[in-house]
Amino acid sequence: MLIVADENIPLLDSFFGDFGEIRRVSGRLMKAEDVADADVLLVRSVTRVTPSLLQGSRVKFVGTATIGTDHIDQAWLEENGIAFCAAPGCNANSVVEYVLSVLALYAERRGIEDWSELSVGIVGVGNVGGELARKLDRLGFTVKLCDPPRAEVEPEVDFATLDEALDCDVVTLHTPLEIGGAHPTYHLLGADRLQALRGDQLLINTSRGEVVDNQALLNRLGQPEAPVVALDVWEQEPVIMPELVNKVWLATPHIAGYSLEGKLQGTEIIYQAVCRFLGFPVRKQAGQFLPEPALSKLSFTSSAEDDAAAFTAMRCCYDPRRDDANLRLVMGLDASERGAAFDRLRKDYPVRREFSSVKVQLKGTSKILRDTFKDLGFKLKI
Repeated sequence: MLIVADENIPLLDSFFGDFGEIRRVSGRLMKAEDVADADVLLVRSVTRVTPSLLQGSRVKFVGTATIGTDHIDQAWLEENGIAFCAAPGCNANSVVEYVLSVLALYAERRGIEDWSELSVGIVGVGNVGGELARKLDRLGFTVKLCDPPRAEVEPEVDFATLDEALDCDVVTLHTPLEIGGAHPTYHLLGADRLQALRGDQLLINTSRGEVVDNQALLNRLGQPEAPVVALDVWEQEPVIMPELVNKVWLATPHIAGYSLEGKLQGTEIIYQAVCRFLGFPVRKQAGQFLPEPALSKLSFTSSAEDDAAAFTAMRCCYDPRRDDANLRLVMGLDASERGAAFDRLRKDYPVRREFSSVKVQLKGTSKILRDTFKDLGFKLKI
């Protein structure tokens, strides 16, 4: 059996080596001839799986190690008897921790002593948005949830309108990309909605670049009282607008979900699906491949201030400003080099571990701080 896989999927040999030959291919550059003789195709979000890629191949199973599926023509796969699996929720916690890290930086930027004073509008309440809502709620934030498709079928849930969510101090986008249908999200935030955002608001997008009209956002950021913006996703990746990178507060190269735990869970989910498809037993789990983290323990004493201590611990695990600096360096290259350099930032992304990989020792600290660390997902040693 031949498995053709995006070279950026981690632990391919560890999970799939027992099944047969593995051929690694650049996901961005994958072509029909690369997969013509494949039995199984494993991709990430940069590969568009369409008839032009698979027509005439012997592929019988497609798996994407990602939450999103807008790059997959699922209807065509079903029509042609090709099994399919995605990895919903695999990196949800990674994206949540990215958003929390951005929120912590923003609170410091504004001189807010208690970051939970910020109201947060979550647009799209699926795996990522739902997990973010749960954590923010436990941390004491006021949260408004906007998800029109869910609101239609869950009248018992108090969903907000989009305008109500967009009125919060922080607006964070977690929608899939839907071009048509009853609830399209393509350019959900266009010129009019961007114009309504205020200078005292933060907009975060970790969903899909096309959910925000990037040209309209660039225009808005050149006007008075523009919102503060953190973008992890961009229109027309990997060839993104350097002018927009220069205007936003934080700019990162589509890596919000790139924690090691999130990546390995994505591989594990499609491994389990391949096992089911082939009728093989599931023998491997992501946890058995996690290495010892570079940072394993932090300690705080009774003199630690609550939010400051939590922010310090979060930043030890992940500081978005490092990714921001690397992307801005890429934007300084010649135009012909930027796209490949953007992809290299993702391909060669350093190991990033989630909060749960760190044990926090608290000596005489307040119950508030202990609860905060627990709610953030750190392991506690009191």
